[in-house]
Amino acid sequence: MTPTSNNYAEAAMLIRKHPNEVFEAFIDPEITTKFWFTKSSGRLEVDQPVDWTWEMYDHTFQVTAKEIIHGKKILIQWGDDPESQVEWEFQSLEEGTFVTIHVTGFKGSNEELISQIRDATGGFTWVLAGLKAYLEHNNQLNLVADRYPKGLD
Repeated sequence: MTPTSNNYAEAAMLIRKHPNEVFEAFIDPEITTKFWFTKSSGRLEVDQPVDWTWEMYDHTFQVTAKEIIHGKKILIQWGDDPESQVEWEFQSLEEGTFVTIHVTGFKGSNEELISQIRDATGGFTWVLAGLKAYLEHNNQLNLVADRYPKGLD
């Protein structure tokens, strides 16, 4: 997807694993919970709402897959707003898989847009870094959990 406006966030990274393995890490919550959220109500399937929970933040969010192309693309609706979407693209390279994540559907004032885009870019960068550590080195770095530790002002 090429976003049609400047109101989007992007994160991208090379993961030195086969595209099918990297793709499955975002479809299968048994894997995803090792580097991103802590609980899920199920695997991603087109038009089937799934709850993702970050227990450390006492936060649950519903997502719905809108398009899944095995090993190539995942598109989800993030919450209730059909314009709020996250898309993963998986490009096979000689060294592994280049994952690009686009987040769209931000709304608000200029200050609110900047804040939302900054937060999404940072957050999805942490997700990709956690995925890389887990798939390439079998390390769970707890990057998402450690971004906002208890006791932080």
